[in-house]
Amino acid sequence: MIILRPVILASASETRRKMLERTGLVFEIAAATLDEEKLKQKLTASGVGGEDFPLALAEAKAREVAENHPESLVPGPLVPGPLVIGADQILECEGQRFDKPQDLAEARRQLETLNGKTHSLTSAVCVLDGDRVAWSHSDRAFLTMRSLSANSIDSYLQTLGEKNLRAAGLYQLEGLGSRLFLSVEGDFFTILGLPLFSLLEFLRSQGLMET
Repeated sequence: MIILRPVILASASETRRKMLERTGLVFEIAAATLDEEKLKQKLTASGVGGEDFPLALAEAKAREVAENHPESLVPGPLVPGPLVIGADQILECEGQRFDKPQDLAEARRQLETLNGKTHSLTSAVCVLDGDRVAWSHSDRAFLTMRSLSANSIDSYLQTLGEKNLRAAGLYQLEGLGSRLFLSVEGDFFTILGLPLFSLLEFLRSQGLMET
């Protein structure tokens, strides 16, 4: 008898959910609720930077969800506990990190800062097996935003709407955000928020995806 391990995605991201659903992976969602801003401040104060920053956030999210699912920490003798997938993404431009804007005014300031420049998006994923990091990975993409006029920025934000301010950088490349850019270097799924191909390879190694 083949017993498939349960998989938990520790993310409220609709984009990540859709990405994994389209692969055919069977999983449940239990979004992490930790105070991200407080954790980011702690990591910054500790000198954590580069790709280690989103990796630390991804692991923290996975651990919080695992702690709220005791069966993931104490696997049974017949059915192993679930693997918990945490993920995070960081946008950086000229040494400055950007978070999701809280309102349209902040959104405008972010676009004005990124305007005409190249920035990076680093997406990280961490998989916990019990309380052990079974696998983690990060990947970076580079995006060059075209020079936008003030009217173009206003028009974009008006079309986007305040309710859609849910991504660092204020764009979803698969949709309206594509009109902001001159060029993109890197993996499309990394830009969306998850280094999907690498994650699928790990899941295949665990017998959770077809080889």
